[in-house]
Amino acid sequence: MVDIVSLGLVAAGIVILLFGAALSIYGVALMGLVIGGGAGYMLSPMVASAAGTEGLAVVAAAVVGGALAGVVITYVLLSMAIAAIGFAVGTYLGLVVVAPMLDEGTLMTIGAAVAVGIAAAFLGMFLKRTTMVVATSFIGAALASRSITPTELQTAQADVTMDPLLFEYTAPVFLGLFALGVLSQTGLFKFGYVTKLVAILPGASVLRDGDEQAS
Repeated sequence: MVDIVSLGLVAAGIVILLFGAALSIYGVALMGLVIGGGAGYMLSPMVASAAGTEGLAVVAAAVVGGALAGVVITYVLLSMAIAAIGFAVGTYLGLVVVAPMLDEGTLMTIGAAVAVGIAAAFLGMFLKRTTMVVATSFIGAALASRSITPTELQTAQADVTMDPLLFEYTAPVFLGLFALGVLSQTGLFKFGYVTKLVAILPGASVLRDGDEQAS
């Protein structure tokens, strides 16, 4: 029997991988939903403890609440939202790349990951499109390649740690999908129909790099 949750994660990964940045503000909202929902899921044990209850309903409420918060923040504070997405994905990327090189859980590992996140957030303030292309390609490739699975998410939630979500970034499948995402999304911005889409959809023109905004 096909695991519906796993299939859903892979499908979401493919959409984010290929069209996340090309969807402009809607792609940013999708990333806000994913990151917000993921944060809500990870923090659901704390929510359950504070509420003095537990169960699937608490987890669902935390996920939905986090996802809605992510979308709302995205629309209200777009530039800050892109910077926040850059920081979140950049820090995660830093953990994935740096953790295998250093002892797990060391302050140096955390510091290096946060430094990558800060750099990504800074770039996100000026190079919105480029930051979103890389961020959506990374998250999309991680989901589509099944580098992140429901089992690992459950373990991370239960242990309140990121360790189960750290994967081998040199795996050919992940690298191939990541490259496909970056190249395909970059190429989409060169096509006429994407330009027309940006002109038609409300708010779709905001996702531009700094040099394009100045022109």
